[in-house]
Amino acid sequence: MASRYLDLDTLKFLLYDVHKLEEVLGQERFADYDRESVDLFLNAVSDFSEKELYPFFQEMDARPAHFEDGEVHVHPQVSEYMKKAGEMGLAAALFDHEVGGLQMPNSVVTAAAYIQETANNHLPGYIGLTFGAAELILHFGNDHLKETYVPHMLSGAWNGTMCLTEPQAGSSLSDIVTSAVPEGDHYAIKGQKIFISGGDYKGVDNVVHLLLARIEGAPAGTKGISLFVVPKHRPDAEGNLVFNDVNTVGDFQKMGQRGYCTTHLSFGDQKDCRGWLVGEPHQGLKYMFLMMNGARIAVGRGAAAIAMAAYRASLAYAKERPQGRPLTRTGKKDASEDQTLIINHPDVRRMLLTQKVIVEGSLSLILLSAKYQDLSQTHPEESERKKYHYLLELMTPVAKTYPAEKGLEAVSNGLQVLGGYGFCSDFILQQYYRDIRIFSIYEGTTGIQSMDLLGRKVTMDNGIALTHLAGEMGKTIQAALAIGDLKSYAEALSGKTALMKKVLGYLMGYAGKGNFERFLADATVFMDFFGNILIGWLWLDMALEAHKALSEGRSRQTEGFYKGKIHAMQFYYTYELPKTESQAQVLLNTLALTVNVEDEVFE
Repeated sequence: MASRYLDLDTLKFLLYDVHKLEEVLGQERFADYDRESVDLFLNAVSDFSEKELYPFFQEMDARPAHFEDGEVHVHPQVSEYMKKAGEMGLAAALFDHEVGGLQMPNSVVTAAAYIQETANNHLPGYIGLTFGAAELILHFGNDHLKETYVPHMLSGAWNGTMCLTEPQAGSSLSDIVTSAVPEGDHYAIKGQKIFISGGDYKGVDNVVHLLLARIEGAPAGTKGISLFVVPKHRPDAEGNLVFNDVNTVGDFQKMGQRGYCTTHLSFGDQKDCRGWLVGEPHQGLKYMFLMMNGARIAVGRGAAAIAMAAYRASLAYAKERPQGRPLTRTGKKDASEDQTLIINHPDVRRMLLTQKVIVEGSLSLILLSAKYQDLSQTHPEESERKKYHYLLELMTPVAKTYPAEKGLEAVSNGLQVLGGYGFCSDFILQQYYRDIRIFSIYEGTTGIQSMDLLGRKVTMDNGIALTHLAGEMGKTIQAALAIGDLKSYAEALSGKTALMKKVLGYLMGYAGKGNFERFLADATVFMDFFGNILIGWLWLDMALEAHKALSEGRSRQTEGFYKGKIHAMQFYYTYELPKTESQAQVLLNTLALTVNVEDEVFE
């Protein structure tokens, strides 16, 4: 079902048919669920999003979160959303039944979050971070922390955050200085954190911060970082909430996502801020990565959702807006003819198809990452769990980056489809454009993700993740080689995998010589290169499934739906995948123009 902001049919096609949700539902942990129950849940989330999220999307941008009289004011729907999302179990969906969760597959929860984010990308972040904070407490906290905080967080009554970034440190976590001094059963917390999404706002009973700090005498760098639960209000012995000396200094007024508050927090101004250690001392960054990895995929999912919503909006406009006339055989236009809809112009179709292949390719990537997470945790065979763990590790930086970077390009194309109207506040495209821009910065910039991909994930354990990926891609290539209409595309993808091997062999030569600066200098270009090939694989997978559906005469979707997927794959292989050739040329360069350069060049 296609709406103003979501193509639910494509979501279900990818979830059920392409990525085979039954493989996940077959695991013992998810025995309570089948396709019918998942379908009911996703339809309920879609209805919820239509009523409780989409109507407030533009209004939240026009009435942004702001700091006034010592408090952060947000749109009233934030509190309503938290309450109703809690009642639906959206914050608790992944957790065990024993802690009040729904014990749902991550694949399904990811699809549900995506639906919400297409409707309104400002609201789901509040519940998403709350889930992430609760997850850390459940995994690493003691019973007291679990019992004190988690039930209130899962109900939507208390908000959760993660507090990493500091004014003087930025993305360099080794330079954080927030301190923690032991005081009996707790620690005295002192410091500042910035860019804290959902960090504080009027209308929520409490905010539970998962905060990184250094215990007095801890080792320097990331090895000396510990993780603490630091609530805005701490429960006393009677269960009453007492102010915990967590102060909002101000907020950040942003270009986009204006309904999602971002705060600057100060801890311990009155020397009465208490924090409770999570897990073992000096293990904070390792613990936080559990949340950060999930958060990175969630960022990619949010960007993919915005790009989907922008595509639906620009497609609707193209189908309604008459302008211009088609060329005749003489190369001229007949002014006596009625104007044609702009979707009939080849260049507009090119822009729409560019959006489509990015949007649906991004969604496929996100759902596949979610599936890998499910199987890495629940598959009965240890070797299979390890395989999916490695695949997930490799996918994570790409799943965060491709939808963010290419999603921005997709939204830009959508804005162009509208022409001058796209730049006007009366039309929604400009808001999508402003909203999506932050997603390449959230949770580690594109540069950071790119160095993680090339410097860590590609090389870890002698390249085992790449070996597993090659095996998965090989299955698709072999299946497509057996189908006449898809054979040439399978051969093209096989050629790209050979090109990737060549590029990696060249770059690893620098790493082998200890020249790591040159090895990683073009990591962002490698991310583009790798991402384009990865999405090419996913599109060939979609085309395979569509071809199978057509040959078997399936009635789940229309014939046009499946033919559309095959056409989109052909477009991707014609317009997008060839870009890898120029990217490879850059990666294989010998000049090192960004390494061997004097500052005077920039003057």
